[in-house]
Amino acid sequence: MLDKLDKIEQRFEEIETKLCDPAIISNRSEFTKLSKERAEIEALVPVHREYKKILADIVEYEETLSDGDPELKELAEAELPELRGKKVALEEQIKILLLPKDPNDTKNVILEVRAGTGGEEAALFAADLFRMYGRFAESKNWKVEVMSNSTTDGGGYKEVVASISGKEVFSNLKYESGVHRVQRVPATESQGRIHTSAVTVAVLPEAEEVELNIDEDKELRIDVMRAGGPGGQCVNTTDSAVRITHLPSGLVVICQDEKSQHKNRAKAMKILRARLFDKLQAELHAERAADRKSQVGSGDRSERIRTYNFPQGRITDHRAGLTVHKLDAMLAGNLEDFLNTVRAYFQAETLKEQNRE
Repeated sequence: MLDKLDKIEQRFEEIETKLCDPAIISNRSEFTKLSKERAEIEALVPVHREYKKILADIVEYEETLSDGDPELKELAEAELPELRGKKVALEEQIKILLLPKDPNDTKNVILEVRAGTGGEEAALFAADLFRMYGRFAESKNWKVEVMSNSTTDGGGYKEVVASISGKEVFSNLKYESGVHRVQRVPATESQGRIHTSAVTVAVLPEAEEVELNIDEDKELRIDVMRAGGPGGQCVNTTDSAVRITHLPSGLVVICQDEKSQHKNRAKAMKILRARLFDKLQAELHAERAADRKSQVGSGDRSERIRTYNFPQGRITDHRAGLTVHKLDAMLAGNLEDFLNTVRAYFQAETLKEQNRE
């Protein structure tokens, strides 16, 4: 492990030097490539340096124990347990940092939030969740663009699809895919009974054209139609809505939010690419996991991943066994600590799985 870390630090220093070279700076593709590689290994370098220092200190104090000076021996005996504890903690941190990187972590995402069981209450909670993610995105300086949505008379969402772009969006949101359950008393409930509703969330990494080859002439059927909805200027008077059907998979995407047919088509293609890319990755994941007795963190969207209990003000993530009583704060977009804990859980599970294999 030390040899590997030494090579990573050496490579990091090489990249740092190259990124200061005017010839590299003027070569946009090479500069981008090196910057990306630097970002992937940057977190390891300070941890490795601290680990080497801890190892050196442990050796020094262990040598002190054989020294004749009683005061130095007493100091060494007092310091060594703490240093050894730090060494173990750093080793665990390094193992996680050395885990293979998810190639999708740096990608933008298509976020899909849909009301499930629970009627209007589920639709209202879908709106709550979408606002929560929007506020979190704002805190991260990400850009959110609604691609399509279907609302209810009560102000909820039957479905809302949005593009979120920024730094490491997928890395932050990828474990949000699944069924989110809400327990609360609806505003229309006169007897104060708690109702349980569900919303499904899908977080799809955006697919680049080079990653997904679609033969538009042979694989797509594109229909243009009148936009539905509540009416308004131009909405029902022009054939601006676009429905794209991917014939091999049967996936269908409809976009009608824009007045421009061209813009709706572009949005629909963006969503279709993300859904196809996600489908292909899910199939690949299933193939790789076929011989395992159990899957860790499958991300199956049929799985209930979280419960939001309003009467008790708590949120529970059932995968990580994590419960916090900060429901209002989290719905306001303060998700950072919670998502980091969930991510750490999955990293630890991946590490356990790797050790078993």
